[in-house]
Amino acid sequence: MPRPDVLDLQVAELRQLFNAMDPAPFRERDLDPNAEEYIVGWAREAPPRVPLGLVVRLSRDEPTGEWQDLLRDAVHAYFRDRAAATRRQLRRLFRHGRISLVIGLAFLAVAILAGEALASLAKSESYAGIVKESFVIGGWVALWRPIEIFLFDWWPMLGDARLYDRLGAMRVELATAPAAGEAR
Repeated sequence: MPRPDVLDLQVAELRQLFNAMDPAPFRERDLDPNAEEYIVGWAREAPPRVPLGLVVRLSRDEPTGEWQDLLRDAVHAYFRDRAAATRRQLRRLFRHGRISLVIGLAFLAVAILAGEALASLAKSESYAGIVKESFVIGGWVALWRPIEIFLFDWWPMLGDARLYDRLGAMRVELATAPAAGEAR
């Protein structure tokens, strides 16, 4: 098994990692947005198949076993919730894509029929071609968003969900920060 990629964070107190505005109990509290951004940014740079680890070093407080469990559970729950929320967002995107696809295909069919009907009324064949092609192009433009969803928009979200899964399963440890000048 490959050696884990470990993020070493140093904070004065454990509560600095969590959002102070969140009224939830400590174990269910959201991470501080800056801490989350830092952890997620680090994880994005980590090799994809290497396990992740987080070591939080406290400079003011002495870590306890209870705090260790609390930190591990809180970090795991937070990133598991983010993975689940991202997957819900992905399902909503696909639902939106399917609805947009049906609407776009219906509009394309109507545009083709309208283009044919109006082209048959034109006196000049060149004008008829322009009218017909204009409606066809408009119909294809109506399919732009569904195509964008099904070809491009979904895979970054799936990547985020997988990253949050990795973060939700990473090893989390609590330690005392080394004294000034002391090596880790």
